[in-house]
Amino acid sequence: MSNTISSIQNNLIKDITKLKLKKYRQENNQFLIEGYHLVQEAYSAGLLKQIFYLEECPYKDIESYQVTETVLKKLSALPSPQGIIGVCILPVKKALSDKVLILDNVQDPGNIGTLMRSASSFGFTTIIAENSVDFFNDKVIRSSQGAVFKLNLINTEIISFLKNNRDYSFYVTDLKSDIFLEDINFTSKKIGVILGNEGMGVSQEILNLVDNKIKIKMQNMESLNVGVAGSIIMYEISKGVV
Repeated sequence: MSNTISSIQNNLIKDITKLKLKKYRQENNQFLIEGYHLVQEAYSAGLLKQIFYLEECPYKDIESYQVTETVLKKLSALPSPQGIIGVCILPVKKALSDKVLILDNVQDPGNIGTLMRSASSFGFTTIIAENSVDFFNDKVIRSSQGAVFKLNLINTEIISFLKNNRDYSFYVTDLKSDIFLEDINFTSKKIGVILGNEGMGVSQEILNLVDNKIKIKMQNMESLNVGVAGSIIMYEISKGVV
């Protein structure tokens, strides 16, 4: 059943607008998405709770509200809203996958979104992060193209995670390493890949804990964007691990 809201002073609109901020997303276990593609992905994942739309509501079984352009702009994070906004429930944490991506202080939302898409594509269906951009930041979600709904996303201390999951073989990117990704035979069933900050790389404390330090063999360049580097590493590992 659809209702109509025409004022940005509406209490529901005021509450939903707060979900633009990480603090309120965490307090309410909810986040916002925008556009028909992401709304479809959220619906398919069973995480769609409410819809706010201008002209057409695709799902009759979801609580929905027809709103004015002014109200939609209030809810939107985009200069030109896409006509529909969804409120989603934060996904429940799942068991760790055999392949895990670990992000240490990755700050660019586009990089996180790219890594989500690659992780989903290459079997790294659990992502661990510390001091990184919020998984449910609007720019991350848009960049992920729906991969955010297909992953097990966990914020936790990386050092503790490494110490508590010693059955995994962990590999960390390090430009000082003498070992190339291409020369490694990835035979372990459980593998974790650790990527670091765009400018600083992985913290020294983490580097000290991980024996397997790797880098990508390149010509003409010293380093790659973390989203590109992580995607290459996950792809190479996915070829060698069934």
